[in-house]
Amino acid sequence: MIGGQGYNKWEIMAILDEKTLDFISNSPEQTTRLGVRLGELLQANDVVCLSGELGAGKTALAQGIGRGWGAARRVTSPTFTLVNEYPRLHDGCILYHVDCYRLGSAAEVVTAGLDDLFETDSALMIEWPERVEGVLPADRLWIDMRHVSETRRGLRLKATGERSLELLKAFRRSAFGV
Repeated sequence: MIGGQGYNKWEIMAILDEKTLDFISNSPEQTTRLGVRLGELLQANDVVCLSGELGAGKTALAQGIGRGWGAARRVTSPTFTLVNEYPRLHDGCILYHVDCYRLGSAAEVVTAGLDDLFETDSALMIEWPERVEGVLPADRLWIDMRHVSETRRGLRLKATGERSLELLKAFRRSAFGV
């Protein structure tokens, strides 16, 4: 059982192909725990894109990723600031949390200087990545989140490069044992 909800991993997880994993989270707490698993695996230069409508669970997942990363403080939405920084406690490596909701185009990313973040030795977590897809690195882990019910959320993870595929496989082993 995952999350004590009475669902076994085969009822909530599907490997669609080598690069795609689809599963259901049964609660915000489970979404956060899954984020922790992913955050524990992140390395410098990893890019994780969090896509989904408002209320799809991106914040719960982001908070888990930050906790798993080892951030010194709780992850909060950078909607009004565009970028929050979360240094990892044990080595100071930074997880940047970027919110592109208020950006209208990839050109605004360049104007705001956010494209410089892709040149750092840091991990990036990007909300609303579809608004700036043209400037994103080719190798990224894209997570589409969707409402399934009041408490359940669907997550589809898609690796688009060599490192993100490695990250996806490690996450699948860590979270589901397969």
